[in-house]
Amino acid sequence: MTELTDQKQSALAAIKASPTLDALEEQRVAALGKKGWVSLALKTLGQMGPDERKEAAPAIQAVRGEVAEAIEAKKAKLEASALEAQLAAETIDLTLPAPEQPKGSIHPVSQVMDELAEIFADLGFSVATGPEIEDDWHNFTALNMDESHPARAMHDTFYFPDKASDGASMLLRTHTSPVQIRSMKEQGAPIRLIAPGRVYRSDSDATHTPMFHQVEGLVVDEDIHLGHLKWTLETFFKAFFEREDIVLRLRPSYFPFTEPSVEVDVGYSNEGDRRVVGGHGDDDGHDWMELGGSGMVNRRVLEFAGIDADKYQGFAFGLGIDRIAMLKYGMNDLRAFFDGDPRWLAHYGFSPFDQPTLSAGVGVRP
Repeated sequence: MTELTDQKQSALAAIKASPTLDALEEQRVAALGKKGWVSLALKTLGQMGPDERKEAAPAIQAVRGEVAEAIEAKKAKLEASALEAQLAAETIDLTLPAPEQPKGSIHPVSQVMDELAEIFADLGFSVATGPEIEDDWHNFTALNMDESHPARAMHDTFYFPDKASDGASMLLRTHTSPVQIRSMKEQGAPIRLIAPGRVYRSDSDATHTPMFHQVEGLVVDEDIHLGHLKWTLETFFKAFFEREDIVLRLRPSYFPFTEPSVEVDVGYSNEGDRRVVGGHGDDDGHDWMELGGSGMVNRRVLEFAGIDADKYQGFAFGLGIDRIAMLKYGMNDLRAFFDGDPRWLAHYGFSPFDQPTLSAGVGVRP
């Protein structure tokens, strides 16, 4: 037992002095391994008599436990020191400026489309889409414009030279109204939707491009009237421009797919070279600006879509997304929307994290 005590003291000293985990592992193997001195001492118990074994076994087990405990304590200390050294070597100075990384941005048109969807979703509208290559029937005929209708002259249409398999003329859609026809034929009434998307007309200047973006809205239900139309548009413009002094003027007009038809004017004022929406017309120095067309859906359009025009009525409206984006964010040339100039995109683009919400403000800039 005296020899065992001496081995224990020597092992504890060596364990305490172990500089590394590898050195500590050597001490563990020397003491507790299969051929270690503690293991060999345990094997001698079989050669002892009962009384001698009864006295020696607890002493050997106590030595074994003390050595094992010392090894675990030293191992924890060495691991903690190694981790501390690693963390010290890998320290990052968070006070340094972040490196410049190329980053993209959300185009104002995409941002405004998200804003539209957020606002109209709160009003109970769904978002509908449709093909950009349309047939003549959905783009014109179903909207109360037959082949000889003079209203077709209002649209500078891009036609394809080849016809569809059924003989129909094919074209790039001139408005998103065909989406309304397709949705009414598929879903019937009642229905409440907006149809944002790209449309195409042969026109190009500072305020017109051959391709632009449009959103059209449609509500069809029982007992719908122009009051519902005006309230819907007024509520939308107040949320979109984030002003409560929005006042609309519905001016009589003509569209073949609505009857009666009205142009939608909104009061605005000039601030420098920028038009700011707000105010209520000429009496206080404000002017009226046309933002879109609207009206009650023509009963012939409802009939083309397979809806009972004696039971259901509806209203529809159309707005230029690019134009209301220009008004809201102070842009003065529509052509810049499509130039791909990174300086323009960096100035007017939105952060991908700047998601429009009614609670935080649909027009909050990053």
